[in-house]
Amino acid sequence: MKRIGNLLVILGLVLALQGCAKASAESSASNNAGPAATTSAAKVVFIELGSVNCIPCQAMQPVLDEIRQKYSDQVEVRFHDVWAPAGQPFGRTYGIRVIPTQIFLGPDGKEYFRHEGFFALQEVLMVLAGC
Repeated sequence: MKRIGNLLVILGLVLALQGCAKASAESSASNNAGPAATTSAAKVVFIELGSVNCIPCQAMQPVLDEIRQKYSDQVEVRFHDVWAPAGQPFGRTYGIRVIPTQIFLGPDGKEYFRHEGFFALQEVLMVLAGC
């Protein structure tokens, strides 16, 4: 029964992301330079702000990897280590308070969802389905 539920969630995500892709193709959003700008054909940008030395952030890596593997044509996954000098500007840009923090940008490059702490795969999929 759980397997059927998982399949329904995945099917819903695929259908929703196809809808997001269609809406993006029909919109005339301008391209912004900077951290929020999308740089690929992905319609949703999933940003993980954390650190490679943070235990909850390390627990997020399998979630990020699965999204990258299964939905790379629809979701661009970005990771910024905000404890490293190169990642610190992203922490300031997004005004994070804790790590990990997940930020979801829609096809227009605007933030539509934010979460703090560990974020389970099934919950991430629900957010992506609602883009």
